[in-house]
Amino acid sequence: MAYRLPPLSTFRTFEAAARHLSFRKAADELHVTPAAVSQQIKSLETYLGFSLFQRLPKALQLTDEGLAMYPKVRDGMDSFAAAIESTRRSASLALNVTAPPSFATRWLVPRLARFSLAHAEVAIRISSNPENIDGPQTALEMTVEASDPRHEASEVAIRFGTGNYPGYQVEKILTPDYVLVCSPRLLDGEAPLRTPDDLIDQILIHDESIPDPEQRPSWHEWFKLAGVSGVDIERGPRFSNSILAQEAAVEGQGVALALRPQVEAEVTAGRLLIPFATTLPSAYAYYLVIPQAIAERPVVSAFKNWLQAEADSYA
Repeated sequence: MAYRLPPLSTFRTFEAAARHLSFRKAADELHVTPAAVSQQIKSLETYLGFSLFQRLPKALQLTDEGLAMYPKVRDGMDSFAAAIESTRRSASLALNVTAPPSFATRWLVPRLARFSLAHAEVAIRISSNPENIDGPQTALEMTVEASDPRHEASEVAIRFGTGNYPGYQVEKILTPDYVLVCSPRLLDGEAPLRTPDDLIDQILIHDESIPDPEQRPSWHEWFKLAGVSGVDIERGPRFSNSILAQEAAVEGQGVALALRPQVEAEVTAGRLLIPFATTLPSAYAYYLVIPQAIAERPVVSAFKNWLQAEADSYA
């Protein structure tokens, strides 16, 4: 339905003037001048074609038309206020979380039902973004980002990186290690994988999801820790996404270095296995990054506490 109405501000002015029966008191409430209130009322009366007030020497009274209209306008203003407040409450319970794709898929989402069960009132939205993995310029870029505290929906990020994010509240979540994973089929394949020395005959899968090459998992370092030499560490396919690298390993296309939290479900399901105990420390950790402007919001605190409890129980 199309409504043909005068400016809604005139209704607000009329409601205040009718409630107080005073242009001056209405002006004080609306933070305008009495002349501005009088002008708004005259504009509304002109539009309606009848007077709303009787202007007496020392008093202000509603006309019959004004008396008839006032309760309906008041109810309408109450409805507007209730709708806005309801929307604000809903927005204040909205939480947007961005995370690296692999972490969101393999670790966060499988646990998310527990958060929703404990905080059913929170409207949570998860999005994945490969840019939530640190690159060489991350600290500089995040320093110049602005957070608008007027935004009702709270937005936080889970980052895989150094934790150097000036101007933000930063909480470490997990410090994972890399493990070597492969398909169970490789144990008894054409080149059986029984000891780390057998890797010389295997294809190495390279995970290049970290933008900074210096911070990626190093096959050279893993072989050094495992006491294996003579392996061509440059051979094998390269993937820009950790999940793709892990899927290649699941399909028996080679061996991969993967963050343990990302592959434990696959290991439990028997799609991957960790054949050797050697682990490689990660140069990065997972951090919850919160704009200072919203750090004290209850919905943010609830998510932070839940996330830390999940990480503690995992560790």
